[in-house]
Amino acid sequence: MVRQDERVTSPGWPAPRRSSPLHARVALPGSKSLTNRLLILAALADGPSRLTAPLRARDTLLMADALRALGVGIDDDGADWVVTPRPLHGGSVDTGLAGTIMRFVPPLAALADGDVRIDGDDYARERPMATLLDGLRQAGAEVDDEGRGRMPFVVRGRGAVAGGTVHIDASASSQFVSGLLLAAARYDKGVEIVHTGATAVPSLPHIEMTLDVLRAAGVSASATDSGTWRVEPGTIGARDVVVEPDLSNAAPFLAAALVTGGEVTVPHWPSATTQAGDALRALLAEMGAHVTRTDDGLTVTAGDGLHGLDADLHDVGELTPTLAALAALADSPSHLTGIAHLRGHETDRLAALATELGNLGGDVTEEPDGLVIRPAALHGGTWRAYADHRMATAGAVLGLAVDGVVVDDIASTSKTLPDFPGMWAELVGA
Repeated sequence: MVRQDERVTSPGWPAPRRSSPLHARVALPGSKSLTNRLLILAALADGPSRLTAPLRARDTLLMADALRALGVGIDDDGADWVVTPRPLHGGSVDTGLAGTIMRFVPPLAALADGDVRIDGDDYARERPMATLLDGLRQAGAEVDDEGRGRMPFVVRGRGAVAGGTVHIDASASSQFVSGLLLAAARYDKGVEIVHTGATAVPSLPHIEMTLDVLRAAGVSASATDSGTWRVEPGTIGARDVVVEPDLSNAAPFLAAALVTGGEVTVPHWPSATTQAGDALRALLAEMGAHVTRTDDGLTVTAGDGLHGLDADLHDVGELTPTLAALAALADSPSHLTGIAHLRGHETDRLAALATELGNLGGDVTEEPDGLVIRPAALHGGTWRAYADHRMATAGAVLGLAVDGVVVDDIASTSKTLPDFPGMWAELVGA
């Protein structure tokens, strides 16, 4: 069900219209997913680490503040962060609406000497946490959630966690797995996680990203079987890391090339990465784009039209809002599947997309695990973001081609992009 309490009474942000092909180069800030994983590992490492070009946006600033609240030293050095591990103590953590904080910090907090209270925004209190809390208890941690399985709750840190084998159903989010894995090397016996759900864990590339950063820090981390992951106990090595640009945040900018019939380049696109956003290369090509990657970056050029997409987005669900916006402007139907887990994100993204596209004249059928989107004549109107950064950027994409689209809460984009309106205005030439 879409939350109706996220209506914003301000006039909103008129999405710029672009009636001619654009040709642009868009430099993106660092990856949120990588920045927050690297902050957790640096906080538990055997010495100081430097993060170069980290993302500085609401989610990552909240992560840094959460770690500082538990005793970790995080200092600014120009655009870099220098992270100095210190003994963890009790404190209070504000997660905001960030899934990475609410799922990654509790396993670290269990290593603190003292109680750690974890809470967040109002809607964050509705997001399920029982899977993670059950996993922590199986690993030997003590958690007091008064039986809610949601925030607020208190992790009663005792300075050490036994670890061992943990059986959880992570069908709702890969973050439950990643959160336990990131702190596991500091648990006495490490952790083995066995997924017990009947359906596969969504967003598997994010778990591979977690394993990758662990291995780079000298930790023995592996997927030992389908649905089983293992981290051995040991030292987490301090290291200096340059954070990759956020490839998922590239989605609306690259989509602009298809919508306007133009071309957009994102520099520094890695040749190999665990980021889910790298799937944009194949997905946008299927929708009619010409996609090339060189040492200069990734370039998306519009082809002979914008075509519908039939795709299982189970592993790359975060790209769904942008792809749905493109699908609403396409010349043939689209079927986006495998994304039932998006109902538990910042909002129920499937219901939100079906509602908002419908409000602009779109022809959308909401299915249990996806959306069917058919060509229709769209018109202007208010596009509600539901405090969801990816919903807000999807509205901006639609506004390129549809007169009169107004995004009610463009400020929600600050979650992962500090100045999206400015970047978009520069892109569009507004």
